[in-house]
Amino acid sequence: MVALLIGLTLALPARSSPNGNIKGKVMVQGLHSAENIAVYVDAIPGKTFTVQPWIHPVVNQKNMKFDPQVQVVLKGTTVEFLNSDMISHNVFWPSIGGDKKLAHNLGTWPRGQKKPFQFNDLGVAPLLCNAHSEMSGYVMVVPTPYFATTDSKGDFFISDVPAGHYTLKTWSPGGKPTSQDVDVTANGASVTLTVKK
Repeated sequence: MVALLIGLTLALPARSSPNGNIKGKVMVQGLHSAENIAVYVDAIPGKTFTVQPWIHPVVNQKNMKFDPQVQVVLKGTTVEFLNSDMISHNVFWPSIGGDKKLAHNLGTWPRGQKKPFQFNDLGVAPLLCNAHSEMSGYVMVVPTPYFATTDSKGDFFISDVPAGHYTLKTWSPGGKPTSQDVDVTANGASVTLTVKK
Protein backbone atom coordinates (compact mmCIF):
# COMPACT_ATOMS: atom_id res chain seq x y z
CA MET A 1 0.00 0.00 0.00
CA VAL A 2 2.86 2.38 0.87
CA ALA A 3 4.57 1.60 -2.44
CA LEU A 4 1.30 2.33 -4.28
CA LEU A 5 0.96 5.72 -2.56
CA ILE A 6 4.56 6.62 -3.38
CA GLY A 7 3.98 5.65 -7.01
CA LEU A 8 0.86 7.78 -7.23
CA THR A 9 2.68 10.74 -5.67
CA LEU A 10 5.53 10.50 -8.16
CA ALA A 11 3.07 10.31 -11.05
CA LEU A 12 1.39 13.58 -10.13
CA PRO A 13 2.55 16.57 -12.19
CA ALA A 14 4.63 19.16 -10.38
CA ARG A 15 2.58 22.16 -9.33
CA SER A 16 3.74 25.30 -11.08
CA SER A 17 4.29 28.51 -9.17
CA PRO A 18 1.24 30.78 -9.09
CA ASN A 19 1.33 33.93 -11.18
CA GLY A 20 0.75 37.45 -9.90
CA ASN A 21 0.57 41.00 -11.18
CA ILE A 22 2.95 43.86 -10.61
CA LYS A 23 1.12 47.09 -10.00
CA GLY A 24 3.07 50.27 -9.55
CA LYS A 25 3.71 53.93 -9.94
CA VAL A 26 6.67 55.85 -11.31
CA MET A 27 7.47 59.18 -9.68
CA VAL A 28 9.68 61.61 -11.59
CA GLN A 29 12.17 64.27 -10.53
CA GLY A 30 13.21 66.88 -13.07
CA LEU A 31 11.17 65.37 -15.91
CA HIS A 32 8.22 67.05 -17.59
CA SER A 33 5.98 63.97 -17.31
CA ALA A 34 5.79 60.48 -15.84
CA GLU A 35 4.12 59.18 -19.03
CA ASN A 36 5.70 56.79 -21.57
CA ILE A 37 8.29 55.32 -19.22
CA ALA A 38 9.14 51.69 -19.96
CA VAL A 39 9.00 49.36 -16.95
CA TYR A 40 10.11 45.74 -17.35
CA VAL A 41 11.37 42.65 -15.56
CA ASP A 42 15.05 42.21 -16.38
CA ALA A 43 16.58 38.99 -17.71
CA ILE A 44 15.82 35.93 -15.59
CA PRO A 45 18.88 33.63 -15.26
CA GLY A 46 18.35 30.32 -17.08
CA LYS A 47 15.11 31.50 -18.68
CA THR A 48 14.49 32.42 -22.31
CA PHE A 49 11.25 33.47 -23.95
CA THR A 50 9.84 32.76 -27.39
CA VAL A 51 7.91 35.43 -29.25
CA GLN A 52 4.40 34.46 -30.30
CA PRO A 53 4.50 34.72 -34.13
CA TRP A 54 1.11 36.43 -34.37
CA ILE A 55 2.16 39.35 -32.15
CA HIS A 56 3.16 42.27 -34.37
CA PRO A 57 2.94 45.61 -32.52
CA VAL A 58 2.33 48.61 -34.76
CA VAL A 59 4.18 51.91 -34.52
CA ASN A 60 2.09 54.44 -36.41
CA GLN A 61 3.27 57.68 -38.00
CA LYS A 62 0.26 59.90 -37.54
CA ASN A 63 -0.11 63.67 -37.27
CA MET A 64 3.66 63.95 -37.68
CA LYS A 65 4.32 61.85 -34.59
CA PHE A 66 5.33 58.29 -33.75
CA ASP A 67 2.44 56.57 -31.94
CA PRO A 68 3.10 55.17 -29.42
CA GLN A 69 6.12 57.30 -28.65
CA VAL A 70 7.65 54.42 -26.65
CA GLN A 71 6.95 50.87 -27.84
CA VAL A 72 8.29 48.08 -25.60
CA VAL A 73 8.78 44.64 -27.19
CA LEU A 74 10.25 41.26 -26.31
CA LYS A 75 13.50 40.45 -28.09
CA GLY A 76 12.70 38.76 -31.41
CA THR A 77 9.43 40.65 -31.97
CA THR A 78 8.55 41.95 -35.43
CA VAL A 79 7.28 45.53 -35.29
CA GLU A 80 5.21 46.92 -38.15
CA PHE A 81 5.73 50.59 -39.03
CA LEU A 82 2.63 52.22 -40.52
CA ASN A 83 2.32 55.58 -42.27
CA SER A 84 -1.13 57.10 -41.64
CA ASP A 85 -0.29 60.63 -42.79
CA MET A 86 -1.07 62.12 -46.19
CA ILE A 87 2.64 62.66 -46.83
CA SER A 88 5.50 60.19 -47.19
CA HIS A 89 7.51 59.29 -44.11
CA ASN A 90 10.84 57.62 -43.45
CA VAL A 91 11.88 55.44 -40.49
CA PHE A 92 15.45 54.90 -39.39
CA TRP A 93 17.44 54.45 -36.20
CA PRO A 94 21.12 55.34 -35.74
CA SER A 95 21.77 52.55 -33.22
CA ILE A 96 20.24 49.94 -30.93
CA GLY A 97 21.45 50.02 -27.35
CA GLY A 98 24.10 52.53 -28.42
CA ASP A 99 25.64 50.14 -30.97
CA LYS A 100 25.94 52.06 -34.24
CA LYS A 101 26.59 48.82 -36.12
CA LEU A 102 22.90 48.04 -35.57
CA ALA A 103 21.74 51.22 -37.35
CA HIS A 104 19.06 50.63 -39.97
CA ASN A 105 17.03 52.61 -42.49
CA LEU A 106 13.67 51.17 -43.57
CA GLY A 107 13.29 53.71 -46.36
CA THR A 108 10.42 56.04 -47.22
CA TRP A 109 6.86 55.05 -48.06
CA PRO A 110 3.44 56.67 -48.61
CA ARG A 111 0.21 56.67 -46.64
CA GLY A 112 -1.43 53.34 -45.81
CA GLN A 113 1.65 51.17 -46.19
CA LYS A 114 3.47 49.18 -43.51
CA LYS A 115 7.05 47.96 -43.26
CA PRO A 116 8.06 45.21 -40.80
CA PHE A 117 11.31 44.80 -38.88
CA GLN A 118 12.34 42.09 -36.42
CA PHE A 119 14.22 43.40 -33.39
CA ASN A 120 16.73 40.77 -32.27
CA ASP A 121 19.04 42.97 -30.18
CA LEU A 122 18.39 44.27 -26.67
CA GLY A 123 18.31 47.99 -25.99
CA VAL A 124 16.61 51.11 -27.25
CA ALA A 125 16.26 51.99 -30.93
CA PRO A 126 15.68 55.75 -31.25
CA LEU A 127 13.25 56.22 -34.16
CA LEU A 128 13.71 59.14 -36.53
CA CYS A 129 12.32 60.34 -39.86
CA ASN A 130 14.88 61.88 -42.20
CA ALA A 131 12.10 63.77 -43.97
CA HIS A 132 10.85 65.40 -40.75
CA SER A 133 13.55 66.09 -38.17
CA GLU A 134 11.02 67.03 -35.46
CA MET A 135 9.68 63.45 -35.30
CA SER A 136 11.09 61.04 -32.72
CA GLY A 137 10.05 57.82 -31.04
CA TYR A 138 11.57 54.73 -29.44
CA VAL A 139 11.44 50.95 -29.60
CA MET A 140 12.69 49.42 -26.35
CA VAL A 141 13.73 45.77 -26.77
CA VAL A 142 13.66 43.84 -23.49
CA PRO A 143 14.57 40.26 -22.43
CA THR A 144 11.25 39.18 -20.89
CA PRO A 145 7.56 39.47 -21.83
CA TYR A 146 6.81 41.16 -18.51
CA PHE A 147 6.69 44.87 -19.33
CA ALA A 148 4.49 47.95 -19.50
CA THR A 149 4.60 51.68 -20.20
CA THR A 150 3.33 54.25 -17.75
CA ASP A 151 0.18 56.27 -18.31
CA SER A 152 -0.16 60.03 -17.85
CA LYS A 153 -0.18 59.60 -14.05
CA GLY A 154 2.88 57.34 -13.98
CA ASP A 155 0.85 54.21 -13.23
CA PHE A 156 1.69 50.85 -14.79
CA PHE A 157 0.46 47.25 -14.62
CA ILE A 158 2.36 44.08 -15.59
CA SER A 159 0.18 40.99 -15.61
CA ASP A 160 0.70 37.26 -15.22
CA VAL A 161 4.23 37.25 -13.77
CA PRO A 162 5.32 33.91 -12.27
CA ALA A 163 5.96 34.04 -8.54
CA GLY A 164 9.57 34.81 -7.77
CA HIS A 165 12.25 37.39 -7.05
CA TYR A 166 13.08 39.76 -9.91
CA THR A 167 14.79 42.99 -10.84
CA LEU A 168 12.42 45.62 -12.18
CA LYS A 169 13.97 48.21 -14.50
CA THR A 170 12.88 51.46 -16.12
CA TRP A 171 13.87 53.36 -19.23
CA SER A 172 12.68 56.74 -20.43
CA PRO A 173 13.77 59.23 -23.11
CA GLY A 174 14.91 61.91 -20.65
CA GLY A 175 15.50 60.05 -17.40
CA LYS A 176 18.24 57.92 -15.93
CA PRO A 177 17.57 54.14 -15.92
CA THR A 178 16.53 52.80 -12.54
CA SER A 179 16.23 49.34 -11.02
CA GLN A 180 14.52 47.86 -8.00
CA ASP A 181 14.09 44.36 -6.58
CA VAL A 182 10.57 42.98 -6.45
CA ASP A 183 9.07 39.81 -4.98
CA VAL A 184 6.00 38.56 -6.83
CA THR A 185 3.51 36.19 -5.17
CA ALA A 186 0.08 34.93 -6.18
CA ASN A 187 -1.21 38.09 -4.49
CA GLY A 188 0.96 40.18 -6.80
CA ALA A 189 3.30 43.00 -5.88
CA SER A 190 3.03 46.74 -5.51
CA VAL A 191 6.01 49.00 -6.17
CA THR A 192 6.95 52.66 -6.43
CA LEU A 193 9.94 53.73 -8.48
CA THR A 194 11.57 57.13 -8.89
CA VAL A 195 13.08 58.25 -12.19
CA LYS A 196 15.43 61.23 -12.11
CA LYS A 197 16.59 63.40 -14.97
